[in-house]
Parts: sequence; C-alpha cells; structure tokens
Amino acid sequence: MSQALFSPFSYKGLKLKNRIVMAPMTRGFSPDGIPGDDVAAYYQRRAAAEVGLIVSEGTVVKRPASSNSPNYPHFYGEKALAGWKHVVEAVHSAHGKIAPQIWHQGIVKPLGTWLPPAPFEGPSGLVKEGQSGGISMDSAAIEATIQAFVDAAVSAQKLGFDCLELHGAHGYLIDQFFWAAMNKRSDIYGGATLRERSRFAIDIVRSIRQAVGPDFPIILRLSQWKQQDYKARLAETPEELSAWVQPLADAGVDIFHCSQRRFWEPEFASSPLNFAAWVKKLTGRPTITVGSVGLNGEFLQAFRGESSAPQSFDALLEGLERGDFDLVAVGRALLSDPDWVVKIKEERLSELRGFQQEDLSRLY
Repeated sequence: MSQALFSPFSYKGLKLKNRIVMAPMTRGFSPDGIPGDDVAAYYQRRAAAEVGLIVSEGTVVKRPASSNSPNYPHFYGEKALAGWKHVVEAVHSAHGKIAPQIWHQGIVKPLGTWLPPAPFEGPSGLVKEGQSGGISMDSAAIEATIQAFVDAAVSAQKLGFDCLELHGAHGYLIDQFFWAAMNKRSDIYGGATLRERSRFAIDIVRSIRQAVGPDFPIILRLSQWKQQDYKARLAETPEELSAWVQPLADAGVDIFHCSQRRFWEPEFASSPLNFAAWVKKLTGRPTITVGSVGLNGEFLQAFRGESSAPQSFDALLEGLERGDFDLVAVGRALLSDPDWVVKIKEERLSELRGFQQEDLSRLY
C-alpha cells in the first residue's frame, strides 16, 4: 500500500501518524444527549486500530432546536461534557487523536414524533426551497448561535480534544446560510452572492479563532450537494469557489473537509481536480477528501438499504501522491470494521468487509 497514505501529517499543533481520518457519522446512541461508555469504547477501538484522526459524530450546540433527535449528543451541559471527556481520555489512552464535530442542524424535518422544545430555526424559515419548516432567525438568535458555537469550541479545547470540526455542509444550519435556495435574507447575513451569504460562517470561525487562540486547529466541512438536493451547487466556477473559501481561510479555517458523494469525480468540467484538490489549490490550506472512499457504492445508497463492497484504491492513492489533498476521510468502511486501517496497512485486502445497512443500527 502506498507510503503516502501512512506518512505522518503535521499542521500547527496537530500531529497525525497517518493520513486516514474517521469521517463523522451521526449515530444517535447518546440518550438525552449524553455519550456513555459504549460511545467511548466505539471510538477507542478505532483509535487502537491506527486511525490517524477521529472526527466524532455531529454534536449539537446549546440552542433550543439545534437537532431533531434527543439521542444526538450534546456539546454543552455538565453531564454531556463529562461524557465527552471520557471519550477523549479513551481515545488518547489508545494513542489516538480526536476532534468533535460541532453542529447545528438548522431547519430539518422531524424524526418520528419527537420535537425540540422550540421551532426549528434557520436563515429564512425554509426547510427546502419554497416550503416553510421553522422560523427565520432574528439578529439576537444569530448572535446567540454564534456564541453557542464559540462556547462549544472553548469546551473542546478545555476537554483536551486535538482540534475541532465545524459542520458547514449537507444542508444544515451553516450551509443553509451559504445556499441561496434557503437564505432569502436582506440583512448582512443574506445577499445575492455566495461571498455575502458566507458572513454567518465567517463570523463563527473568526469568533472561535479569537477564543481558542492561533494554534488550535479548526476544520470546516463543506459540500456542494445538500441532503435536500443532491444536485445542488453553490460554486459553478473556480472563481466562485475561491470567493467562497478564501474568506473562510482568512477568518481562521486551517483545514477544509471537502465532501463529495463520490470523491473521484472532477469538481469542474475544465479540470480533473476533485473538490478537495480545488480548495487546496485556491487557499493553500490542507484538505481532507471524502466521499465513498474504499467502497463501490455511495453512502446515500445505505439509507435505501443497499450494501457496498470494497473497491480499488488506485484513484485515491494517485491523488494523495500528487498532493491533490492531504488527508482521506473514511466513513462506512470504518463503521463496519474498526480494524479497516490495519488491514489496509498490512495489505490484508481479502479480509476487508463490505458495508451492510444493519451496520447503521449498531455501535460496534
């Protein structure tokens, strides 16, 4: 297997043994928002099996309607933070590194019959284009939400996490502000251009950077596609992409986590570069590529009950060796098999197992 995949990575205070990241995968195994011993053991297994960096499942900030499930872990409150402290200690005891993914879902559809104690909130009250699903955030709500992200970031640093990730992708709150279909505002957090609609994210990043100092790495996850619209695109050209990501880098993003449905697909027709490669080229910052790594079916198929089998790593290794991107995030393969990294390193490829839908419903 390519040495590039197992070479060390270092940026600011983050030092990783290899280039493999465990992608954030929301599990919903934290009753009342509190991660327990089973969650700690789940992450510890991956750390012990040589995952370079673990990015946790989405953890929600302190807002009345920041999630649509009571079982998504909180990143606030004494009990939840004590649970995350135990997770950090478990991962570090296995010589691993971990970041929390800090999240606000924005306006989303309810899961089942449970509802949060307040209406879902977003830039314009829309759950998808043309359909109301919550309330439009006023200036006080925006200010409080930015502070909630800052508080969560400060907690991550105090708890001993190695870095943090902000979820700015896939049609959740930060991404809803980016997206013209969801953001119809006429104030400073809206606008005709993607650069104008990035103000909310920029203010969050800048405020976090001020609070945690210059050396604590901030990762930002971005995507063109949305859960509401798989074909959505925020930036149609490299120039539009630059106008989006460069101000975020200037605000304090250290590493961009660039989500595609299929990582091997070119981002623009004019070039073979994928999303992560373009963002690295435009900002000069390290990037993480993600999207159906190691499997022959994309993750959206999993929710339709479809399985995926292992596939060739040639395209991934070629991109990494060229320096198109710096890190590789693996989701379902690591969810199904905690020893996935060791098997890749030792070239035990015949032992790799595919992904099955039932893997989503267990914490192994």
